[in-house]
Amino acid sequence: MAEQEQDKGGSEPRLQVHYRDVVVPALTEEFGYKNALQVPRLDKIVLNMGVGEAVADSKKVQLAAEDLAMIAGQKAIVTRARKSIATYKVREGMPIGAKVTLRKIRMFEFLDRLVTIALPRVRDFRGLSVKSFDGRGNFALGIKEHIIFPEINYDKVDQIWGMDVVVCTTARTDKEAQALLKAMNFPFRQ
Repeated sequence: MAEQEQDKGGSEPRLQVHYRDVVVPALTEEFGYKNALQVPRLDKIVLNMGVGEAVADSKKVQLAAEDLAMIAGQKAIVTRARKSIATYKVREGMPIGAKVTLRKIRMFEFLDRLVTIALPRVRDFRGLSVKSFDGRGNFALGIKEHIIFPEINYDKVDQIWGMDVVVCTTARTDKEAQALLKAMNFPFRQ
């Protein structure tokens, strides 16, 4: 499979090489896995942007989807309301956000940018909370300003949106997932 990806002209992402050469042996030693396929790996990353202002102006969802597509490197899907909620003036089927699911090469490239460039740009950043695991080895984090990503031109942004980043792993427990993400250079709080 690696040969097929090499033939396409692109090289393997730096973080994918790090996972294969450093993380897999370290986790095998730490948890005593008998087989290399038992080692937890990253499955997918889901980026989600909820746009509450879309109730008044539906063009804001398109702008958010364009920004999310620039951050992710692939087209974003516009999400629609499942139910009508009168309190928030939301009707069923109304566009209220955007999401992207990243896998394989794009996932590793995004994760590399997130950890090395975007998170250090966050104001008053003290590290990620280890309480953000869901019990099944998945990690979620919220970002208050989408402008921390280098793909977004700060001067052209008329509104700042927050976004959710969910990192799905094949780990069975939070302890394994935390060891995996720590080995992938995630800046967890001490």
